[in-house]
Amino acid sequence: MTAPRGAARAAPAGDHSARIDPRRSACVLIGVDDYTLLDSLRSVRHNLVELRAVLTDEEIWGIPEDRIVTVANPAAPADLVGPIRQAGLLAEDTLIVYYAGHGLLDRHERQLLLTLPGSAEGQPDTCVRAGDVRRAIRDTGSALRRVLILDCCFSGQVLTEMAGADRGRQGGQVAVETLRGVEGSYVMTSAPRDRPSHAPDPRRCTVFTGALVDVMRQGLPDGPGMLGLHTLFQAVKARITAMRPEMPQEPQDEDRNGVGGLDFVRNVAVLPPLFPPAEPAAGPPRHSRLRTLVWSLTAGAAGLALGLGAPLAADWWERARPAPATGACGGQPADDTAPRAVLLDHSDALNKRNVDYEPLEGLSSLALVSQGPDGVEALALADNSPGLLFPLDLGTPFDLDPVADTAHTLRRANGDEFRWYDGEALVLEPGGRTALIGSETGPAIRRFDIAGGTQIGRDFPVPEELRYWPHGSAQAGRSIESLALSPNGRHLYAGWEAPLAKDGDQRGRAVIRIQRYTGEPGGAYTPDRQYAYLAGDGMHLVELVALDDKGGLLALEREYTAGLGTAVRVVQLSLDGARDVTDEDSLYDLPADVFAEETPVFDLADCPAGGPGAVATPGSNPRNPLLDNAEGMALGKEWTTGPYRGWRPLYLISDDNGSGDQITRLYSFAVRLEP
Repeated sequence: MTAPRGAARAAPAGDHSARIDPRRSACVLIGVDDYTLLDSLRSVRHNLVELRAVLTDEEIWGIPEDRIVTVANPAAPADLVGPIRQAGLLAEDTLIVYYAGHGLLDRHERQLLLTLPGSAEGQPDTCVRAGDVRRAIRDTGSALRRVLILDCCFSGQVLTEMAGADRGRQGGQVAVETLRGVEGSYVMTSAPRDRPSHAPDPRRCTVFTGALVDVMRQGLPDGPGMLGLHTLFQAVKARITAMRPEMPQEPQDEDRNGVGGLDFVRNVAVLPPLFPPAEPAAGPPRHSRLRTLVWSLTAGAAGLALGLGAPLAADWWERARPAPATGACGGQPADDTAPRAVLLDHSDALNKRNVDYEPLEGLSSLALVSQGPDGVEALALADNSPGLLFPLDLGTPFDLDPVADTAHTLRRANGDEFRWYDGEALVLEPGGRTALIGSETGPAIRRFDIAGGTQIGRDFPVPEELRYWPHGSAQAGRSIESLALSPNGRHLYAGWEAPLAKDGDQRGRAVIRIQRYTGEPGGAYTPDRQYAYLAGDGMHLVELVALDDKGGLLALEREYTAGLGTAVRVVQLSLDGARDVTDEDSLYDLPADVFAEETPVFDLADCPAGGPGAVATPGSNPRNPLLDNAEGMALGKEWTTGPYRGWRPLYLISDDNGSGDQITRLYSFAVRLEP
């Protein structure tokens, strides 16, 4: 006789086939609560905390801690699918995958899309297709059974934007199809068709996951000793129906080969505790202590006023899954609520590395060689002796994975190495075969053949007042720090790091000179105009990027102050309308309309550093561990699709100065620039 669905079964000793064994299973809990373009879903954070607590509770299911992983806010598809495949290799009995977040529908392919923090409605390429998740669950490992639980939400702004579209197969109906074709599978979803999943209180779990956790934690007084997935599902559905939500929410499930009827969790409402109560003098029994811990986590996540409950839950969350160091940065104009910059990723993979026995250190300038969907290639200039150009594979802006190749050594035209070459500025010329490099030794600007590393032609002329004493008044070691070439190659801009001695500063803001050269790509460049701008308080200019042919520039400013650490900011400059200051003997105390117009883009200190450990190696600023000695900057091509359409990728790299106290760190951003 076949046992009814959901009924407990008596299994022979050693027979694992009639139950879902936590000791031989693996579980992945995935949740997205922090979105850039979609509405936030703070309830999802509580879902992950509560569900993990109940699944690891020995009184309920008791999966070992090393067999359950929590994935919060995966930034890229690989971050969502990768842990599923890893868990699939571990699972012998059952692989369980849970996802909570916004669910979208690809109207053209009629396929459920699971969202990421950067996902956008109507842009499937910013999401993860349910089919990809299904394949990861189906094709990885040799588990006897596969379980998918989806709490997908179609609420808020996403639901409003999709109003009027064909929603006949949204939500749960599509979700239950994700594991068709997998033998021994079970799918549970929070809603059918176009019905929304509710998350009415950001201080608590979503309605569906909250009901699922409650049923497992409280048990069923009239139920069997062991509860199967389908029995849990029926109880969850009944609880949600009893809530009478304004918009109906009707969970669905689908069972193949009886997986939903297998024993899953203990029914704590009818079974005795696993750990018998101790004598009164011995204090509370072990299971009571476990219950107290779980109850405290529940109270804290729900925001109840219970003394230490809330801090305990918050601390547990931060330790278990620290927030990633990604998200919107400050620095936007006061009249614009949208961010000007979003930190996408950072990587310390280049820090303290050697390439063919040459130290990868002192990287002070960055230039992009090629850009494609599969990765970005760049060159990085080392400011040591002899001058070195390191080819780099950066990965993608959303997933930095930098790798360096053998360096090109910079040499004079006759092949001799430079005795000392303090290279600080790098720009590629059209065609990518030659580069213009600025050196503080001299100071000098030279053209080099990249492949051979040899100088081509003579040094570019540098006006006398921009040289060191006795010819000019440039500060020692703070001359040419940046170069930028206009897109048409007609104008070359050279920025001095610090004010000339005769220029000084205005109330702590450095008066910076930018020398413009005019010429032709591959030919001679002649200095013709000088511009000035006021850097930020205490800041100096370390890099420039040309935005257009009309004098639009992006400037990287940086400063270090003992006791305070490093400060880094990016500003947008416009030289259009700025006066030529070539003939000005001193720029001190000139009227404001002389200087280039500037617009802040972001301050690196205002970018999110994530939770504890998200930035593995703290930089030099106690305010934000991301901050270190950023000196190189490169700007990518404008995105024409995706969540940052119309924005541009921006890369920064820090110079460790060959010191063990500093870091070689690569950063990637999405930036929104003024036209």
